[in-house]
Amino acid sequence: MIVKKLAAALVAPMLLAGCANSAPAASGTGQSVTGEVTVFAAASLTETFTQIGKDFETATPGVKVKFNFGGSSALAQQINQGAPADVFASASPTNMKQVTDTGAATGAVTFVRNKLQIAVGKGNPLKIASLADVVKPEVKLALCADQVPCGAAAKKAFEAAKLTPKPVTLEQDVKATLTKVKLGEVDAALVYTTDVSASAKDVDGVDFPEAAQAINDYPIVTLAKAPNASGGKAFVDYVLSAKGRDVLTKAGFDVS
Repeated sequence: MIVKKLAAALVAPMLLAGCANSAPAASGTGQSVTGEVTVFAAASLTETFTQIGKDFETATPGVKVKFNFGGSSALAQQINQGAPADVFASASPTNMKQVTDTGAATGAVTFVRNKLQIAVGKGNPLKIASLADVVKPEVKLALCADQVPCGAAAKKAFEAAKLTPKPVTLEQDVKATLTKVKLGEVDAALVYTTDVSASAKDVDGVDFPEAAQAINDYPIVTLAKAPNASGGKAFVDYVLSAKGRDVLTKAGFDVS
């Protein structure tokens, strides 16, 4: 009887060790995930999500993050048309609603907020100081298209200032809009403060009070038909974690 008990005592740890060795590797997020995670994200998240993606891969061995950055309206349309993706991070609740209304996602949560600045060339050669300055006839202005979150926010800001802009170009995402200033094709553009900060070597930013009337909430969600649902959830959890929030805060996003 004693011999049997000793044998059982020896076998039990061996079985436990065997189970531990065969279990999938746990990620730094506390979940066991593998494979590729595809994230559709607003263009204004390019720098921060690229960094978060690298950090997430380091914390989660065996996982690769693939990004599709663009205008939130275009991304929502792609998702509704069946484009395979695990996560959607929008720069506007309006574009997230396009996805949730079709049942492509549920339970989106706001993870950051962002506001506009006037982007101008280095040194602000035209001495632009307000929204009233960018509507002057001699100022070439670039805006995002109305259906894009940065365009919708700009529209609210101009309405708050009781001004009518006359842009020379309407772009499909915030990065394309900012590029017009970088290339010297326009004198000013309304983009997010985070985009100005990310391109500080090329442009300057001008604050204006009406920006407070056009703050954008950014929601994020794991998609209902995510090819890698566990990976998508783990990525969202990482974005919402202290490490993810730290990257976003340093870039100028409001995470409160």
